[in-house]
Amino acid sequence: MSDKIKVQSSSGNVFADLGLANSDELLIKAELVRQISNLIDAKRLTQTEAAKILGIDQPKVSALLNGKLSGFSIDRLFKFLNALGSDVEIRIIPKLKPESQAQIRVITV
Repeated sequence: MSDKIKVQSSSGNVFADLGLANSDELLIKAELVRQISNLIDAKRLTQTEAAKILGIDQPKVSALLNGKLSGFSIDRLFKFLNALGSDVEIRIIPKLKPESQAQIRVITV
């Protein structure tokens, strides 16, 4: 069989590639939740322990870690990162190429 598979390059935002509304917001939330999950894992916290630190109940921690992002604002995710001991810094910088589309990124150190 020599069926050709159609391959399409990603835009860098899977949510935009899927045609979802608010794709930039979804990408930011997904990255913030990934960082929250990494912190919870690094601290070896149970969901119940994480819930206490974050000020939410365990089912909400489960929903968050399973990608159910609709109930969480970006601001709330920032507060979760703070509660887990991380600073959140927002930087606004000029584009290097004025003709290119502006981007929103989450950069971790």
